[in-house]
Amino acid sequence: MFKEYSPFVFRTAYFLTRSTSVADDITQETFIKIMKSIHKYDSSKPIEPWIYKITINTTRNILRKQKWLRFVGVIPEAAQENMVEKSILQTEKEKELMQEINKLSQKLKEVIILHFYLGLKLKEVADVLDIPVGTCKSRLNAGLVKLRNHIPEHEHIKMMEGGI
Repeated sequence: MFKEYSPFVFRTAYFLTRSTSVADDITQETFIKIMKSIHKYDSSKPIEPWIYKITINTTRNILRKQKWLRFVGVIPEAAQENMVEKSILQTEKEKELMQEINKLSQKLKEVIILHFYLGLKLKEVADVLDIPVGTCKSRLNAGLVKLRNHIPEHEHIKMMEGGI
């Protein structure tokens, strides 16, 4: 199965990520998931759509994780140097940022979490919260302003502001 479908999985992952190393990771993770859930596959249907769906979901999850890693300042390719030191420092920064996010009102916190931590687009956030996109943008901006006022030098807030 791997020999037959891995080129397809890799190609799909590569087109979605434009990274050979990430596509390799996605291919490996996809086949791990396939092997774990092969008993759920309905053999009366073609297998390609099932594999495609697992590939897409795995790609989304890995991209979300990478987005999160970049958001907290760990770039996967550069993460090898001084890993322990950076990890401890990063954990402290993440903790500080999350503490400040948790101090925000529920409305502001929801928009920030959905947009930056879960990777939803502002339109999707607005749909989830059942609010207009303008209100969503306003809440996001208000949340970022409050975060900036409490921890102005925090690089993650600057990254958030750049992503609006």
